[in-house]
Amino acid sequence: MSAMKKKTTETEAIPQAKTQPQDFEHAVAELEGIVVAMESGQMNLQESLSNYKRGMELLQYCQTTLENSQQQIKIFEADMLKNFTVTDSQ
Repeated sequence: MSAMKKKTTETEAIPQAKTQPQDFEHAVAELEGIVVAMESGQMNLQESLSNYKRGMELLQYCQTTLENSQQQIKIFEADMLKNFTVTDSQ
């Protein structure tokens, strides 16, 4: 029975928040924690499924955040290219 209790305690350390992460870095940290916990093999099936679902939500959040950042960089670069004028140094 104590082994069962230990399993539950180890997996309870993973927050199962269903809210958006505070930011990209927090999402990555939570995702890394889920991966470590799942790789430990100490979760039952329901816990694994729940953590997998949360991991997929976090992954989607991270991918969207990165895509949005890439778009911003392209816009910044486009503005820089428009404003850049070549001067003849000779």
